[in-house]
Amino acid sequence: MRKRADFLAAARARRVATRGFVLQGRRRSASGPARIGYTCSKKVGNAVARNHAKRRLRAIAQAVLPTQAKPGWDYVLIGRHGHTSVEPFADLLQSLERALEKVHG
Repeated sequence: MRKRADFLAAARARRVATRGFVLQGRRRSASGPARIGYTCSKKVGNAVARNHAKRRLRAIAQAVLPTQAKPGWDYVLIGRHGHTSVEPFADLLQSLERALEKVHG
């Protein structure tokens, strides 16, 4: 996802907060493949820290979403200050799987 309107629409939808990130998910009216967006505010840190957090979010999404994402859904992963960059990668993967179950259910 690249358009601000898509991010704002996802912000009004379902939300699951985990220790390492926040997942927002919504079903679009149009069908098609699942779309994903990433964001980290300046609270996460400077540009280097934000980019590091987003790289980690992209990596967990690439590992989990091909099998667990539903077509026609938008997902936004939001980095959290002090957690996204230091949380063990395996914990982030498990958190994303559980968060997707909650968003879909």
